[in-house]
Amino acid sequence: MLHIAASAMTPADISWDFIIGGLALFLFGIQFMGDGLKSIAGEKLREYIDRYTNKPWKGILVGSIITVFIQSSSATSAIAIGFVRAGLMSLEQSIGIIIGANIGTTVTAFLIGLKVEALALYFVFLGVLITLFAKRKKQTYMGQIVLGFGLLFFGLRLMGDELSKLGQMDFFTTLATTMQNQPILGFISGTLMTAVVQSSSAVVGIIQKIYDSGAMTLTAALPFVFGSNIGTTVTAVFASIGGSTSAKRAAAVNVLFNTIGSVIFMFLLTPYVDFIAFLSDKYSISPMMQIAIAHILRTIVISILAYPCINLMVSVIKKIIPGEEERIEVDLEGLDPKLAASLPAGALGVSKQVTVKMGELASDCIRASQEYFNKKSGKYRGMSSQYEDAINSLDSKITEYLMTIAHNSLSEHDTDEFINNLQIIKNIERVGDLTMNLNEFYELTYEDKGAFTDEAVGDVNEMYETVLEMNEIALNYFSTREEHYIQMINDKENYLDLVEEKARQRHFKRMAGEVCGSGVAASIFVDILGTLERIGDHIWNIVKEGNEEAMTLDLRPNETDD
Repeated sequence: MLHIAASAMTPADISWDFIIGGLALFLFGIQFMGDGLKSIAGEKLREYIDRYTNKPWKGILVGSIITVFIQSSSATSAIAIGFVRAGLMSLEQSIGIIIGANIGTTVTAFLIGLKVEALALYFVFLGVLITLFAKRKKQTYMGQIVLGFGLLFFGLRLMGDELSKLGQMDFFTTLATTMQNQPILGFISGTLMTAVVQSSSAVVGIIQKIYDSGAMTLTAALPFVFGSNIGTTVTAVFASIGGSTSAKRAAAVNVLFNTIGSVIFMFLLTPYVDFIAFLSDKYSISPMMQIAIAHILRTIVISILAYPCINLMVSVIKKIIPGEEERIEVDLEGLDPKLAASLPAGALGVSKQVTVKMGELASDCIRASQEYFNKKSGKYRGMSSQYEDAINSLDSKITEYLMTIAHNSLSEHDTDEFINNLQIIKNIERVGDLTMNLNEFYELTYEDKGAFTDEAVGDVNEMYETVLEMNEIALNYFSTREEHYIQMINDKENYLDLVEEKARQRHFKRMAGEVCGSGVAASIFVDILGTLERIGDHIWNIVKEGNEEAMTLDLRPNETDD
């Protein structure tokens, strides 16, 4: 029942700054805590998703666990979408991750139901202490996690007292009664609220507080929760705009899964409310925990129902969003452990083929970065990042396979091939890392609304083209061992050094002549040139590794970075 006070309150009686500020702290706390958790986990997040999602049910489990830790279903889904485009995960596997992410994000509501907010300021105090006295990065990240956790619940606590006053307002009492009689209004409101604040956890937390105050019935509250599950998909939809077909399909799966689940439970609202009320009476469940349990059970039930329909969902989405999946085709079937045990030389040949593919992905990564430099479109930055994800994954898989080969008795020639392949994949992986550094430089420039002069653009593009030519030559040499490629790569590397030196001198002259300003673009241009030159060094290493003639022909000192 609604609790109606004897004398109704007015909007002026409510401290709206507490509600707004509390919501801000809640959202910031979730983000801050999630960033800390991601910093501690690092690349292991991608590794776990990559390694343990070969079946949809494993994807659901991994997606749930990771989302519990990073407190962001959008971030978990984004990682999965990146793997889909990289050809390292099927759309079916990504659906498992997406379903799991929706399960994992319900944990916040459960913690709110436990009324952890009573300890919020203790967590804030502890988090600040850890951060202030931390001597290592991991300790700082741990302090960030604890502080974010405390701020999350302190924000909820700030909102709570003021939200409870809503039940004493005539307007809200009438509105709550209307939503009880017309649940669809709450459903739409929950969807819109979540789309605006971009956090289903925040909307569900607000509803838990309002319901706990008695200002809203369960029949009016649950549609808000159901609607929030649809509203939270807006983030993925925005992220997929302008992206690949695979990214759009994965986002569409997220929308389809949450929309169908929410609509089903809207039709079953009355019996579901009765069921939650029954559980509450039997086990003396608090009001906020009632909302949390309703939220969790709905998500689990829909996940169970959706699991056998994953292939059907894929078929439906492919018809809704037609087109070729823009996937990077990577065949890993040849990395057979049995071949490594029975015929190590043959296994080395297979690993060599996959390494060449890894090198081709490096070219794609560099080319996408060049497009980002020239066109300033985040689409190309995203493409370059996804190619780099694929490179990192192949680095891990090929290295693991080479270690399997090394466990067997190898001839002297096979040992040399093993060492050579291992060194080359590390150089290719470093090329991907340095390309990401370039993208960061461009992002800094474009966020500063800076621009490069036409002469500077020409110099950078000339270095890009030279680097791409070098990569093609290096991969041809690695595949064929034809010695004429050695002189070609040395000539290109020396030319790259010359272009970099001349471009650097021209840049200093432009700065002296005040042709370019003192903005970000001017200050980092030399770093861009140096990074492209280092990429060339690592590509040159592909030929140099294990080749005495290449080392003899090289006329310059070895200038590779760590």
